[in-house]
Amino acid sequence: MNLIQKIQAPQLKPGAENFKVGDTIKVHFKIIEGKTERVQIYEGLCIAMKNAGLGRTFMVRKNSYGVGVERVFPMNSPRVEKVEVVKAGRVRRAKLYYIRTKIGKAAKIKELLPTRKVEAKAAVAKA
Repeated sequence: MNLIQKIQAPQLKPGAENFKVGDTIKVHFKIIEGKTERVQIYEGLCIAMKNAGLGRTFMVRKNSYGVGVERVFPMNSPRVEKVEVVKAGRVRRAKLYYIRTKIGKAAKIKELLPTRKVEAKAAVAKA
């Protein structure tokens, strides 16, 4: 571990690995308006991730009133409260920039169905 990684280690958020590219996610983002603070939920498709230590980011795309809107969130930001997975997607690419050109049904990502091993582990965990 070099000096930069030692300095960045306490600032890294634990448990930020719960989603991947292709997942439909809800990002709970803290917004400060004057003196008040509120949490805004941004729901969309994760189309890209950039992994650079403390500067890790992920890009989320959603359609808002027929217009595609993309937003980049820093993974380790204190303003990102939590990220929850709505639907796991099955993709074969690391970056889904081609989704920008697709319209309607063509822009959908196939859902990743759980395997039997995962279902068995979930059943054991419930019991």
